[in-house]
Amino acid sequence: MSDIFEKMQQAIIDGEREECESLAKQAVEQNLDPAEVLDKGYGRGMEILGDQFERGDVFLPEVLLAEDAMNAAIAVLKPRIEAAKATKISKGKVVIGTIQGDVHDIGKNIVKLFMGVAGFEMTDLGRDVPVRSYIENAKRENADIIAASALMTTTMTYMPELIKQLGELGIRGEYRVMVGGAPVIKSWAEEIGSDGYGLTAKEAVKVALDLVK
Repeated sequence: MSDIFEKMQQAIIDGEREECESLAKQAVEQNLDPAEVLDKGYGRGMEILGDQFERGDVFLPEVLLAEDAMNAAIAVLKPRIEAAKATKISKGKVVIGTIQGDVHDIGKNIVKLFMGVAGFEMTDLGRDVPVRSYIENAKRENADIIAASALMTTTMTYMPELIKQLGELGIRGEYRVMVGGAPVIKSWAEEIGSDGYGLTAKEAVKVALDLVK
């Protein structure tokens, strides 16, 4: 079993779209749990690549290739993912997006997948999401959690602005705010007053579940 997960990890790291797609089809044929496939296979590959990106061992073109490969695998797994969601009672509503000024959304997409499989109802706002848009959509969707992602240090500065504006509007207590992404660390997330932070997608799910208990 671990062999196929290791192959998925390597296929993501290498940005091999066809290999990722082929392995996803194998996973479906073997009736593997999509959450486990994401956690131990593709998602883990993205975490490894993310670490390499932070260290400067790989660059944006490699990350974009991996994103394309990941999307190909997800397209194959999607029916299983949706079926898994349908069998779960809703854990809560989450509005998620990549923060203003940032167009990198692969990390956000992985967290969205993991949280969706875990039973959360997800509203994806996409990339380059203005602070006010998070708030407006959280109100519209009656969300429990607002989740903001960033890949660049220049855009993560909008995260405390999000928390500040919620406070100014007198609605800070109505939402739990989660932040994450490559440049975000736990101590900074706590310093700005967020409610939760996840180093990995799996950890983000655990934190989100704790927040809605």
